[in-house]
Amino acid sequence: MPLVQVSLRRGKSAEYHQALFEGVYRAMRETFDVPEDDRFMTITEHDAATFCVSPTYHGVQRSDEAVIIRITANNTRGLAQKRALYLRIAELLRADPGVRPEDVFINLVEVLPENWSLGHGLAQYAARQD
Repeated sequence: MPLVQVSLRRGKSAEYHQALFEGVYRAMRETFDVPEDDRFMTITEHDAATFCVSPTYHGVQRSDEAVIIRITANNTRGLAQKRALYLRIAELLRADPGVRPEDVFINLVEVLPENWSLGHGLAQYAARQD
C-alpha cells in the first residue's frame, strides 16, 4: 500500500504528470510487490521560490527539472527490492516523460502496517489484538 507524493517545478503538462504516475506505478508493480489497482498518488507543483533542490549534493548534477518522489510504504521489503525500485523508476521516467536519471530523487519512508487506514476508519493492515 504505497502512498506516492511527487513534487516538481510548476509548468508541466497533464501528460507529463500522467507519465510520472505511470512510470512510478509500473516500477512498483514490477519490483516492489505492489498489487494491481493499489494506486494512491499525488503531484504537487511548486514555483521556483518554494522548490529547492541541491544541484550537486553527493556528486549528482541535478537541474531545475528535478523530481522528488516520496514513497510511504509498509516496512516489508529488503535492500535488493529497494535498489531495484529506485533503478526501475529512474529507467522508466527517463523513457517517458524524459526525466534525466540525475533529476530523479526518491525518498522511501517505511511505516508499520497499523499506521494505515484505507477507509471506514479501520486499520485494515493491523493484526487484530482484541
